[in-house]
Amino acid sequence: MSDADNSSLKKLVRKLAKDGPIRIMQTPKRIRLLFNGAFVADTNSAIYVWEHDFYPQLYLPMECFVKPKGFDVGLSHGEAITDKNGHIVGGILELAVRREEGNEDYRITDEMVLFAADLEGEAEGLRDYVKVVFSAVDQWFEEDTPIYVHPKDPFKRVDTLQSVRPIRITLDDHILAESTTSVHLYETLLPPRYYLPLTAINTIFLRPSTTTSECPYKGVAQYHHVVIAGREYRDLVWWYRNPTLECAAVTGLRCFYNEKVDIWMKDHPDGEWQKLERPQTHFA
Repeated sequence: MSDADNSSLKKLVRKLAKDGPIRIMQTPKRIRLLFNGAFVADTNSAIYVWEHDFYPQLYLPMECFVKPKGFDVGLSHGEAITDKNGHIVGGILELAVRREEGNEDYRITDEMVLFAADLEGEAEGLRDYVKVVFSAVDQWFEEDTPIYVHPKDPFKRVDTLQSVRPIRITLDDHILAESTTSVHLYETLLPPRYYLPLTAINTIFLRPSTTTSECPYKGVAQYHHVVIAGREYRDLVWWYRNPTLECAAVTGLRCFYNEKVDIWMKDHPDGEWQKLERPQTHFA
């Protein structure tokens, strides 16, 4: 772990030990971690910890770390983390894993911290729990299903609905797309998103983009720029080649940031076009 990462992790431990997390919630899900080919942790007693408002992380009880057959697994204590009064509130853990056969080197990560057993107040629920940085291991599993990017928020939901309401996308008085079929995606705390077939889009305005982004709820997104009269609107359109199962209905469909374009809809095929209000989000 770099000095910057180490400092950031220690800062988080001190903050949580002092103020406590925003929220803690037990989960009955079986959580497992895969690192260097070995399932190094296995528990039904993980907790969701909201370190901030946006989504939780999964914290694991110290006793859940195991040594699977055929692997050398070492879990050792590193630097202690103290608060401003010098009281130990946690400590760095180092995980080392290699196969027993052969002479391969250990693969090591120290992006892990153990919270102290005597935390008090709002931090009491973190006693003897381990935070593993999500990207520090090869794969997290909820039951037998791999999860990506970060744990899914149990209070967040994504729904996809087929619609035959006519829809039109415009920008700078140009019609970018128009369709009589679309998929409306509803995601908790975000505005509705409207996914259209590529064949409904005026592709003269599209340009390739190398940008990608990852979402634990939808998958890996690819992007297009939009160019109108020489002006480029970067990464204005996105799509999923292989979305997650719950979002399979948007496979290959394109979506425009409705914070940045004008979206028009009809209540029924013979109705009048009505322009939707642009939502105000951090994407605007």
